[in-house]
Amino acid sequence: MHRAGTRLAAAAALLIGVSLPAQAQLFPDNEARRAIVDLRTKVEAEQAQNRAALDALAKTQAELAETLAPLRRAVVDLNAEIELLRGEVARLRGSNEQLARDLAELQRRQADLAQGVDERLRRFEPQKVSVDGREFLASPAEKRAFDDALATLRGGNFAAAAGAFTAFVAGHPDSGYVPSARFWLGNALYGKKEYAEAIAVLREFVAKTPTHPRAPEAMLAVANSQLEMKDTKAARQTLADLQKAYPQSEAAAAAKDRLAALR
Repeated sequence: MHRAGTRLAAAAALLIGVSLPAQAQLFPDNEARRAIVDLRTKVEAEQAQNRAALDALAKTQAELAETLAPLRRAVVDLNAEIELLRGEVARLRGSNEQLARDLAELQRRQADLAQGVDERLRRFEPQKVSVDGREFLASPAEKRAFDDALATLRGGNFAAAAGAFTAFVAGHPDSGYVPSARFWLGNALYGKKEYAEAIAVLREFVAKTPTHPRAPEAMLAVANSQLEMKDTKAARQTLADLQKAYPQSEAAAAAKDRLAALR
């Protein structure tokens, strides 16, 4: 609209300043004036319209600015809240990571504690053991006491071994080790040259556990103790009983040779 007003103004100037002499020759003065007035009126109308449009635009811009101002403040406030939330998320993420580390450490400690408890319980829980071809359950304490006593006997300390096996039988009367402990106690007493005591222990062993794999050896040890006591008659009887009770045993073969030597 501004360009249109400019064109009208230029046309008016042209009519007034340049073409007027020519127009004076073609039209009366009144018509020229009317043409100028009409042009001026159109220009002023267009200018008025332009001013009105500019005023409306300015008003619209003001209204838009007024409308946008709260939105700008809301956007600023929203950005501030977003930053706060980001900080809170970062803090919570850090807290979660710390909690995860704490939980992992707690689980590790619980696992260590459980393992320690299991290990302590295993020190007392019965275990399956096999001695002289027989399997049974025995506590770790029983096994340790028996093994220690047997190691002492094999080390040649007959007195200490006899004391250890005697204590074992007294302290663990229901243990599956007791038959073997009696057998080795008899051997320890024989090593101490306490032959009468050895005979009593070995006979009790055979009487209570006649099917024990070492029962034939025990009878042979009884015969040896009797021979050490110069009781040849009793020794012969024991060797004969051994052959009769356990004819297929290695001890029976040894008893046969021993009887042949005694005749």
